[in-house]
Amino acid sequence: MRIVFMGTPEFSVPILRRLAEEHEVVTVYTRPDAVSGRGKALVAPPVKTAAEHLGIPVFQPASLRSAEVVDALRADAPDVIVVAAYGLLLPPEVLAVPEHGCVNVHASLLPRYRGAAPVHRAILAGDRVTGVSIMLMEEGLDTGPFALQRSVEIEDLNAVDLTGCLAELGAQALIEVLRHIEDGTVSWTSQNDADATYAAKITKDDIALDPALSMADALRRVRSSSRQAPVRIHIEGVDLTLLRAVAAEAAIPAGVACRVSDGLLLGFSDGAVLVDRIQPAGKTAVDGSAWARGSRLSDEASWRRA
Repeated sequence: MRIVFMGTPEFSVPILRRLAEEHEVVTVYTRPDAVSGRGKALVAPPVKTAAEHLGIPVFQPASLRSAEVVDALRADAPDVIVVAAYGLLLPPEVLAVPEHGCVNVHASLLPRYRGAAPVHRAILAGDRVTGVSIMLMEEGLDTGPFALQRSVEIEDLNAVDLTGCLAELGAQALIEVLRHIEDGTVSWTSQNDADATYAAKITKDDIALDPALSMADALRRVRSSSRQAPVRIHIEGVDLTLLRAVAAEAAIPAGVACRVSDGLLLGFSDGAVLVDRIQPAGKTAVDGSAWARGSRLSDEASWRRA
């Protein structure tokens, strides 16, 4: 089938690659290049880089609401528009373009976690299972019927690793649904709106650490953090970003921080966690053991949210 693909972040890349193996992807739509880093340089979205490597034309409109965009989509004559974490809502004029509709790869078991941050919200909530849904898009936010869902155990995965797992799972499920669309055997299941929850973007407040938290809650917050919403703490005049942490058997009081050979121990209400991947402010990320060797912090101090 002729496919127009719309996606932006890393989650979208495995889906685009798998799609290009099975179908004719005529155009890729992605968000405009964005300023990133201290140098404020323009950085291309991961999907743009992947599409250029595949030799697929890339279009980066700021909006999908202009007549020029709709005309360009009609000229592509797609059988299906496939969307995977594009970052823009599709207006009715775009939804009406493809013969078989617009199909979205959504990283949750709908109707749970409609919206922008389903992966992070599933981890933060302590869910045991999450998954992907292949759904038919309509004007509402992730409200359309789904044709297929696949689930996965979250276990101790962080947001990056779980996103990668769901991207691969979503790519496989998408190909199966497109096969059924092509041969006319696809079946769509309506969502139960009464069970719907909304996955708003994660903020720094959502993942902020406090000594009064439990160990389990603290670990979920670290695992659901990101570059956009990092977990930071303050110890003895130093700000640290916590990138990875595990449960520790050490018994230290809540609010106490201990430098140990493997990294940094932080005391919480019911025990301690070991931070074994750390990024000091203004420096590169290091493993906990390397940080411990180079740190000038005292062996025991108090900590708070930065």
